[in-house]
Amino acid sequence: MKCPFCNAADTKVIDSRPAESSIRRRRQCEVCGKRFTTYEKVETIPLMVVKKNDVREPYDRSKLEDGILRACHKRPIPVDTINAMIDDIENQILGREEKEIATSVIGEIVMEHLRQLDDVAYVRFASVYREFKDVETFLREIEKLAKKK
Repeated sequence: MKCPFCNAADTKVIDSRPAESSIRRRRQCEVCGKRFTTYEKVETIPLMVVKKNDVREPYDRSKLEDGILRACHKRPIPVDTINAMIDDIENQILGREEKEIATSVIGEIVMEHLRQLDDVAYVRFASVYREFKDVETFLREIEKLAKKK
């Protein structure tokens, strides 16, 4: 690591600490003696999401969060539970070690988690994800839920 003050290549690590998604290193230049901080971040292969119309875009956690939060809106579900579920879903998605994942796969994973968490949130999400067109579609989905209970 080059010293930002004198450009000497001879530096030593004084202290290392984990930061949020990186490692913070405190370094000291062996030539000029000045100290500076560096951050090391693990480089990952970006996950691409394949939409229904075959458009590919980078995975975005905020879109996952938005959809789940909308489904859980005004439901008696603690925020910590929702965040833990989002983390679990994201770990499941990223743990597949694939470079691309279809939105249909993500949707099914989310629906399975919501089905276990809250029936109303599940039906809300399913209605948007599966594009329910009429009341009969809602009723069929609710009947499926009732039979499983």
